[in-house]
Amino acid sequence: MEQRLAAILAADMAGYSRLMEADETGTLARLRTHRIELIDPAIAKNKGRIIKTTGDGMLVEFQSVTDAVKCAVEIQQRMKRRNSDVPQERRIEFRIGINLGDIIFDDDDIFGDGVNIASRIEQLADVGGICVTAAVATQIADRLEIAMEDLGEKTLKNISRPVRLYRIGFDSAVLPEVEAKRSISKPSIVVLPFDNMSGDPEQEFFADGLTEDIITELSRHHELFVISRNSSFVYKNRAVNVREVAEKLDVQYLVEGSVRKIGDRVRVTVQLIDTANDAHIWADKYDRKLDDIFAIQDEVTAAIAATLPGRVEAAQRDQLARAKPANMAAYECVLAAKVLHHRSTIADNERAQTLINRSVALDPDYAHAHAWRACILGQAWVHNWCEDRDAVWNDIMAALDRALALDDNDADVHRILAAVNVNNNELTTARYHQERALALNPNYDLVVVQQGELLTWLGRPEEGIEWIRKAMQLNPHHPERFWSHLGKAHFAARQYGEAIEAFMHLSTMDSVQHAFAAACYGWLGDEIAAAAHLAKIRTLDPQFDLDSFIATLHYAQEADAQHVREGLLKAGIAHL
Repeated sequence: MEQRLAAILAADMAGYSRLMEADETGTLARLRTHRIELIDPAIAKNKGRIIKTTGDGMLVEFQSVTDAVKCAVEIQQRMKRRNSDVPQERRIEFRIGINLGDIIFDDDDIFGDGVNIASRIEQLADVGGICVTAAVATQIADRLEIAMEDLGEKTLKNISRPVRLYRIGFDSAVLPEVEAKRSISKPSIVVLPFDNMSGDPEQEFFADGLTEDIITELSRHHELFVISRNSSFVYKNRAVNVREVAEKLDVQYLVEGSVRKIGDRVRVTVQLIDTANDAHIWADKYDRKLDDIFAIQDEVTAAIAATLPGRVEAAQRDQLARAKPANMAAYECVLAAKVLHHRSTIADNERAQTLINRSVALDPDYAHAHAWRACILGQAWVHNWCEDRDAVWNDIMAALDRALALDDNDADVHRILAAVNVNNNELTTARYHQERALALNPNYDLVVVQQGELLTWLGRPEEGIEWIRKAMQLNPHHPERFWSHLGKAHFAARQYGEAIEAFMHLSTMDSVQHAFAAACYGWLGDEIAAAAHLAKIRTLDPQFDLDSFIATLHYAQEADAQHVREGLLKAGIAHL
């Protein structure tokens, strides 16, 4: 046995039994994800050593009290951000207690009063909070800029003497790992209060609510800087000069609109203006029957919030086309890299990698850039446009880890993590990240279409089709690959004619898309059309192998994978 002074961190999950009873599989999957992506890396980074774990808790040893507290603050700060969009009843939250004392080590386990006190004070911590002993508080008082509240002396179960405790106030704590990121050159936008043109005072509430909802939804897009409601509503019921507003609020783009009631219908008009030259970039109108004013508000908000970022991005692309690459800021490099990524060619992918690497170099703390670096490298990995696949895969995971540490509430980070986990056939973990991405930005077409993809892999293609079509509606200028996702979903739903129609929207098809089209014709018994697609596969991929192809699919149900195999066999794949 060995005895030494150590800092002990005890952590326990609040409401574990209740969460397990409500959703055992989902709770375990979310807890595992938090451990892998957040808790264990925080412990390792702060030089901790996990001594013991239980289903809902753990004991961790630190040689330094400062490291133990920094670790606890990082975990609780990041968990708070992770839970910001999660319903209260589904949140995974921890209590943490930290003590400094003599610990007895024996056979990789720990004993003694030091451990018992840490476990007892953890139970007294607030949900999502941190409780420490006076010994810990004394050690960190001059080392960390953290507020502490004296809770007085407490009597702990099975501890003979009272123990003085402190509550750590970490909301305002700034640690090196979780500092606020630098501002970057994002396009800025203000949504002015929509005008009520109805002469009906009741429509005033609708107009104001619509404006506020659009501001809220646009704020979910991390690539935009959105002026707050308070600043926007200063201009309510005032005639405005676009250039003066732009100068006052320092914005590039302005949204204005109006609401008019006509009989039993309501018309909403909206336009997007480039304040630099007063140019109207985009305008639209929405006519709806006045059955449920709140449903109309939600529908119009979703449509506008989904369309505006794409129109802003298109305007930015036009500006970039006239800019010198050497003058690009980090944001502009990401924007240009996205455009190249969506073209889905090896040459464009290489150029996208160059631009995204430049973005990361210009702003190493730009989470969105790290997330898109993972996405662009992922495209190269999937299409085998890289010499060392293992090295590229490691780069992808490192980029995602960095993005997640910088910004846990970026929908793109969770979208890409979901895609990575699908690729690893970790569909439960993929569902967790997909749900997070969807909650963070429900009107983001790339997240919505991926929901359709994931549901197709999970054996629910009919639902998947609905989500993919919704993504197409959200972004009428969607990437061409959305048609491929739709075709695969229709195939899984045994809707072969609809699948073929979707694939026919593609200007060019790769070997995988030709394989699905051939399988469709195989099931339809059209030997001539099937043979034509098999010939394309032979040209594009001379090494195509049926078993290897089936192994690349991510269906949760074996019957769905066999459905593809049988379709290709019916098409005559054996003759390739």
